[in-house]
Amino acid sequence: MIFNITDLKKKIIYRSKYRGTKEMDKLLSSFTQKYIDTFNDVELNYLIDLLDIDDENLYKFNQGKQISIKFNVNKVTELFKNFIYKNV
Repeated sequence: MIFNITDLKKKIIYRSKYRGTKEMDKLLSSFTQKYIDTFNDVELNYLIDLLDIDDENLYKFNQGKQISIKFNVNKVTELFKNFIYKNV
């Protein structure tokens, strides 16, 4: 199945908003909204991979806590690891 970039971004944004926990909905959707338009095709695929990770490990990774899985190091995971959600 082939997606154009706009449709792909819409699907990614949707997935980032509806995770299962309110905390991750807010954290991931805020991160995605901030960076999605700066990512190239490869980085969008890294973002899709990030969204495939369970909420608990993503949250711990973002908070700098011990995680039970190995994250691939790339631009997207580094940005997410250093991302600070600010409730405005």
